[in-house]
Amino acid sequence: MTDYDAVVYDLDGTLVDLDVDWNAVAADVLKVYETAAVEPPSDDLWELLESASDVGLSADIEAAIAGHEREGATTSPRLAHVNELLERSIPVGVCSLNCEAACRIALKRHDLADAVDAVVGRDTVATQKPAPEPLLETVRKLDADPERALFVGDSERDRLTAKRAGVAFEFVGDGPSGV
Repeated sequence: MTDYDAVVYDLDGTLVDLDVDWNAVAADVLKVYETAAVEPPSDDLWELLESASDVGLSADIEAAIAGHEREGATTSPRLAHVNELLERSIPVGVCSLNCEAACRIALKRHDLADAVDAVVGRDTVATQKPAPEPLLETVRKLDADPERALFVGDSERDRLTAKRAGVAFEFVGDGPSGV
């Protein structure tokens, strides 16, 4: 790992395990569509979020998802990769598909806020992973070049994000979680 000037971690499934019932989140998001009398594009949570701006529901859907994430961050268990993060002597960031507030809550809960130099969540920039912009913004905040940074994550979405951003990638554990 000494070949890199900065390391960026995904949050959920990599550093912590957000205590979120994602099926309940999807049900709440579907209720937002129902209340607005808008036909949902699918029942997949991330497709529902991505389509929200097309039908004027972005703020309500973001609020529904973020509420669950913030609550789940308060009771999130810490994962083993945190120890590696704490041993880093180079700048460290977090780039997550979770909202920035939930990331910060989880980092604070596990006494990691001072060990992380930059946090970029789903709502920090205009696009979300697997678009490259969130990761590139995190690397920029760390004053590093993408080709001198490493992204550590647990999903195929994380790997694709790194590829699109031109950042080296490493799976946490044995490979993708399927998220």
